[in-house]
Amino acid sequence: MKKRYLLPFLALLLPTLSNAQTASIDRVNPTNWWVGMKNPSVQVLIHGPGAGTLAYSINYPGVKLVKTNTVENPNYAFLDLTIAPTAKPGRVQIIGKKGSQTVIQTWEIRARDNAPKAQGVTAADFIYLAMPDRFANGDPTNDKFADMRDPNMDRANPFFRHGGDLQGAAQRIPYLKDLGVTAVWFTPVLENNQPLTNEGGTMRASYHGYGFTDQYNVDRRLGGNAAYKSYVQQAHAAGLKVVQDAVYNHVGNTHWFLQDLPMKSWLHQWPTYTNTTYRYQSITDPHGAPSDRKVTLDGWFVPFLPDLNQSNPYVANYLIENAIWSVENFGVDAWRIDTYMYNDQPFMNRCNAALLAEYPRIHIFGESSVNNVVDQSYYTKNTIGFPFKSNQPGTLDFVLESAMNDALKQPVSYDGGVQRFYQTLAQDAVYQDPTKLVTFLDNHDHDRFLSVIGDDLDKYKMGLTWLLTTRGIPSMYYGTEILMKNFKDPTDAEVRKDFPGGWPGDKEDKFTPAGRTARENEAFDFVKKLATYRRDHKVLHDGKLMQYLPENGLYVYFRYDASGTVMVASNTSDKPATLPTARFVERMNGLTKARNVMTGESLNSIASLALPAKTAVVLELLK
Repeated sequence: MKKRYLLPFLALLLPTLSNAQTASIDRVNPTNWWVGMKNPSVQVLIHGPGAGTLAYSINYPGVKLVKTNTVENPNYAFLDLTIAPTAKPGRVQIIGKKGSQTVIQTWEIRARDNAPKAQGVTAADFIYLAMPDRFANGDPTNDKFADMRDPNMDRANPFFRHGGDLQGAAQRIPYLKDLGVTAVWFTPVLENNQPLTNEGGTMRASYHGYGFTDQYNVDRRLGGNAAYKSYVQQAHAAGLKVVQDAVYNHVGNTHWFLQDLPMKSWLHQWPTYTNTTYRYQSITDPHGAPSDRKVTLDGWFVPFLPDLNQSNPYVANYLIENAIWSVENFGVDAWRIDTYMYNDQPFMNRCNAALLAEYPRIHIFGESSVNNVVDQSYYTKNTIGFPFKSNQPGTLDFVLESAMNDALKQPVSYDGGVQRFYQTLAQDAVYQDPTKLVTFLDNHDHDRFLSVIGDDLDKYKMGLTWLLTTRGIPSMYYGTEILMKNFKDPTDAEVRKDFPGGWPGDKEDKFTPAGRTARENEAFDFVKKLATYRRDHKVLHDGKLMQYLPENGLYVYFRYDASGTVMVASNTSDKPATLPTARFVERMNGLTKARNVMTGESLNSIASLALPAKTAVVLELLK
């Protein structure tokens, strides 16, 4: 990585315009708004040559121009509008005048529809995380475009785009329904019109979606806005929710507004290129140096992802309004936030509050990759006396991910192995509501779960059992159900391979039982059976959790409510074991029989349980 990264945007910052020059408007964001929003105010960004030199007015019943804001760059104006609840949907004329010149820009206000949106995800859901470019290709005609900065598509190159799209994903909705999934989370679908980047001598595409170049357009290679809207509608019709992946911290370095930066403070600027340290400890450290904290928060994530300054009110408004626009326009149900801990946290609170004010049921959960529950709790509603109080409803549970993997990898010990799993949950008091945390075993940035546990199917089943029966909102990375595996070393592309069968002409189709091996079908059927049971039994998502200290690698916990009791008993050792159950009488009192959820076997006595090595059993307790 170069120590100095030049910011070419500054040279374009202050174009000079004479009074005689003609002004014009080439962009309005948000691209439209709605009548009847709970917050009647909206700040509209106007861009074009000399757009900031125009005197603006609006003559439309119910729409009031409160203030015109101009900034350093005369190519921008920010119009503060209010839209009365009595305003009629229609096309508003934004009128700009400069001497004898008049510029008229049409901008639409729409009626809100009653289609499902912002339904939220809860502990009753099972989220499926997929990377659209690597999941399924339903429309080969949109695989590449010659007029985009990256015109390549090559499935033989692990670093290029592979052509997966939203139409292909829509065609696989029945597959997800069959698996027991209730919500789909895609890595970002917004436009990434980025050139290939040179990373360590390898040219790579932004197929992952995290380098936005336009917040108001879904990438054409995924099908565009119409395909995304259609996907959400089809998912809702099938009973699936949709989670949108949001990025506030940074944008791609070819984003349209970086070609003509509105003002210096739009970005976090440094005298020389400064990367974040990725050291989250400085954020919560009560003894930490402010300079360390500043570099962590304001340093750039990587050189080609410029860091947005969310303490700038215009940046903050732009991002917040885009979030609301996305929910209202596309109808998504929940909001996953990338690199949450690198954002300005007061801004995040403001953004979360704005979304929740409009959509009280929406769930918001961010990515804060930390290794302890105290730091993790900082980024969600918590019970710790931090000076800053987060209002984020949930967060991704990285600490539990690490603990569950350690429980399957490490030998039994006083503090290691399954004790890590137990101890992590034992600290849940730091969260106001731990059931809102999103749990997982791996993701698109980590080694795949099956490889982490040594390609061991018994451990795989035990891990999936924990994921689908403990507290929280479970999320599974695409392909885990068919035993996709690999390590990130040497590159992330190794854990982002195409789903076999997602492309016309694939030799294998893992979307079908006939295309899967016997072992893959065993894994798929295991996930399907447990996920379906979880979906249909309230006790596994709304029931209380009680766990018992592990002993000799044996770990037992219960989910229980008025409707019933489920016991999960795990033997994490490599030897069979007998588990006497008298110790658990406070949860089993009066329940003397059981049905094995996975095998259907009836147990007429549960005074003791025979647990094979590396096995977790899920028992529905009966009188």
